Parts: sequence; C-alpha cells; structure tokens
Amino acid sequence: MLSKDDAQTILKKVLSFSTADECEATLNGSTGGNVRSARNSISTAGAAENVALSVQARFGKRSGLATCNEFDEASLRRCVQRAEEIARLAPESPEYVPLLGPQTYLTSPGSFTARTAAITPDYRAEQIGASMALCEQKKLSSAGFFNDSAGFVAKRNSKGLEAYQQRSSVDFSITVRTADGTGSGYAIANYTDLAKFDAARLTRVAADKAASSVNAKAIEPGKYTVILEPAAAIDLLNNMMNAMDARNADEGRSFLSKKGGGNKKGEKVFDERVTISSDPTNPDVPDLTFAGDGRPQQKVTWVEKGVVKNLYTSRFWAQKSGVPDIPPPGGWMMAGGTQSTADLIKSTAKGILVTRLYYIRAVDPQTLLYTGLTRDGTFYIENGAIKFPVKNFRFNESPVIMLNNLEALGKPVRLGGNLVPPLKIRDFTFTSLSDAV
Repeated sequence: MLSKDDAQTILKKVLSFSTADECEATLNGSTGGNVRSARNSISTAGAAENVALSVQARFGKRSGLATCNEFDEASLRRCVQRAEEIARLAPESPEYVPLLGPQTYLTSPGSFTARTAAITPDYRAEQIGASMALCEQKKLSSAGFFNDSAGFVAKRNSKGLEAYQQRSSVDFSITVRTADGTGSGYAIANYTDLAKFDAARLTRVAADKAASSVNAKAIEPGKYTVILEPAAAIDLLNNMMNAMDARNADEGRSFLSKKGGGNKKGEKVFDERVTISSDPTNPDVPDLTFAGDGRPQQKVTWVEKGVVKNLYTSRFWAQKSGVPDIPPPGGWMMAGGTQSTADLIKSTAKGILVTRLYYIRAVDPQTLLYTGLTRDGTFYIENGAIKFPVKNFRFNESPVIMLNNLEALGKPVRLGGNLVPPLKIRDFTFTSLSDAV
C-alpha cells in the first residue's frame, strides 16, 4: 500500500522519462487474501499482493500502452520506452481526445478502512470455521468463499492531472445444501468496513433456506407476482445500468434509443417509484471519486421518478454530440422503501419468492430481454406466508418491463458496491421448469 507521496514520486519519475507529446501513468496496488470451503472443509486459501504500473504514451493521435510491476529506474525507463515504441507503430485514432488537465475531485474517506486492510489469515479461518461449524451442527453441507482486499489507485499525466485514492472491501458468499442434495440456500454480502461483516449471520440465512427448500413441488410456469430478493434483482439491474450509454442510444442500439434518432433522455421509461443515482461519497457505498480516464465522479441522478435524467458517455462522444461529459458510475443506489422482504411477503396474496437468479443470458440486447434460472431457494407464497418450496424456473424477462410492473420496493441493502432493494413485481414471466436445486 503506497502512500500518496510515494506513489506520486514514482509517477513523476515515470513522466520524466517520456519524450512523447502526451504521457499518462497509473499505479494500481492491492493486497488481500481469500479462503474457499466445500463440504464443510477448507479447500483453498491464498493471499496476493501486487503493484502494477501502466504507461500510456501519445504522439499526435497515435497511442501505445505498456505495463510493468518492477520499479527500479531501469525497469521504469523500459516501460516508458516500450509504450512509446508501440505508439509510433499504432494507427491514428479517429476518436482521439487530448489527455485531461488538472481536475478537482470529491473526497470519499469511507472508501478505505484500516480494519479491513488489517485482516489476517487467522481471521479468515475463524470466519469460515464458524460458518462450517454451524452447518455441521445442522447436518448441512456448505460451500463458501471469503475474499478481502485493500488497495490504491494513483494517476498522473503530463497535462497536470493528479489523482490518488485508497479503497478496501470484504466479500462473502455461501451456498448451503441438505445432506441429500435436494434443498439449497444462498447468502451473499460485501462491505467496505469489516465491522459490518458477520459470516455466521449470513450462514444462518442460507442454512434456513436450504432446510426449507426440500421436497419442492412443481407448479405450472406462467406469469406470477414475484418478490425478488436483492441477490436476485442485482444482476438484471446491473445489466440495465450497464446499458445506459449515450452513444449506444444515439446510434439505435439500446433500449433508450428513440425511433427516428436520438435517445429517451427526459422521457418517462419506468414506474414513477424508480429513482436510481450514484454518489462516490455515500457512506454506505463509498467509491472511487475518479474514473479510469481521470474524469471526476460526481453525484449523478440517472433515473428520477421513472424519468431518464442522465446517460453516461465517453469523452469523445460527449464532445462530438455536445452532451454532458459523464463517466459511467462505479456503483449505484436504487431508492426503496422501509419494508423488509418479510414485510413484502406478508402483503402478497399469491406469488413466488426468488432467492437468486443465475446463468443469465441476453435474448434481445436492444430491449434488454434476458433468460436465466432461479436457484437456491424458490418458494410459493399464499395469503401473506410462505406455503411450500417450488421447483426452479427458467425466466424470460426484461428489467425495463420489470420496473414498469412494480408493486412495491423494500429497504435497500448493499450488494456488489450498490444499494439494491427487494422488489415485488407483477406478471414476471416463467417459461419452463428446471430440476436443478
């Protein structure tokens, strides 16, 4: 973990070796470890530590990139020279834009915590051990993965741009199966601050689902009211957020493309309860305050009360089209309510609770139609209570249609650096049954 001063000292030296018209150097450093378990036994454990330098050199509209992870003067000089050699051989870029000059960035002190950076192998083993012991007591079989990392990103270029930020994270996921393999449960979480992490609590959630999902009944596929837990909603929502690119919309390749040209910015596309934003300084989901190309990450509202407010773009497309120059967000926050998943179940006359979706594949990228399978705990709801487990389904659904069929949103929780609420959706389309658990 290089300090800001140490990182910028290396970057200054790198730039001093450059003879290019423009040069940018970036350092990425990380340290961390992981433990993986299967069948209530630790199967692998590891640790990794690395600092890598990337150098981009430009001559006119030609650019070259080289990387290294050795920092003696000779290695740094060779890395710069290699980037310049590649740049001289490269074709001119038709979408060239000059490097950025000095920028002003927000501060996000919550993106790094010393507690997370100080995780030891003993701590990882204790957490996985407690998880496995709980499953052993219940005569269940578990497979878990614990991963932690801490690191920094530092950037500097010949135009005067300078950036530095530290970050940390801890991630845990667990699948629990019954001894006969007919019941399965799942839980997942990630945090910046280790103080919020509890492997045993997450394991109990997965274990209860596994025990409750045996003897699943087959019911007819069709359109159902569903409650998507955050772990089920996140992948479809992530796919939608990844599609909010202005260029794709302007060129007719997106669900946000308008017939006859242009995009749907300013139009109501979703239910009026849908509001999605990003804020790298949010204490629950702190993030980097600068993008990979050095652009500042600001507080941005992407969707407000169902209306598309902003689209992200490359610097080239922003300049060509005269639209706001907004980089894609690192993470996002979807506004929700105050209800828990249990509260959403109580308000449901008939429906299906979905723990998780997986094996998701695009059917029609332009409408964001996806297919995939439910997994690790799918349950039938009747009169406000879970009645029995059901066999898994294949679904065909678009998050765009889904967010127009909203019945309720629950309280958001953090997943994958995002804030995701449980969603109650009507007319969710299940097309066939799956025998997988």
